[in-house]
Amino acid sequence: MAEEKETPDGTTTLHGTLTRLVPTTEADLDLLAGWFASPDFVAYWGGVPLSRTEVAAKYVGRRRPRVQSYLVLAEGAPVGYAQFWYADEAEGGIDLVLQPASQGSGLGPDATRALLTHLGGELGWRRVTVDPVRENVRAVRAWEKAGFRQVPSETGELLMEFRFPSS
Repeated sequence: MAEEKETPDGTTTLHGTLTRLVPTTEADLDLLAGWFASPDFVAYWGGVPLSRTEVAAKYVGRRRPRVQSYLVLAEGAPVGYAQFWYADEAEGGIDLVLQPASQGSGLGPDATRALLTHLGGELGWRRVTVDPVRENVRAVRAWEKAGFRQVPSETGELLMEFRFPSS
């Protein structure tokens, strides 16, 4: 089960079995800008490398509280980026991307379970969605391992959801 720890700025560090998710800060900008500038890292995240300015605006915590951004750590080293965003007070979505060398070792599903524990437990969400690129078979399988199921989409794009049990 994931353990949570609130940080001084009111964000929460999340703990999975294999991963730890720490809120991103301005100090992470160089790391994230390097990642998001890499075609391999963004292959299924829009497919276009992002500028440092775009990364600064979106991924270092400037959109809190509506979007919560995290570095995914494994054995203390940063291996990926995750975020959750609110659609309303009881549901929203998750986005997650791992460094190519860190894929396929169970880190994605573990980080996802840590997020789900926080979203369903601490925040009381009822439903979480993800929208992986259909051709990213590895990611689709990882989401399924974490408990997500495909659902119909108005746009025809792949949409998956996780529903928390009703109390």
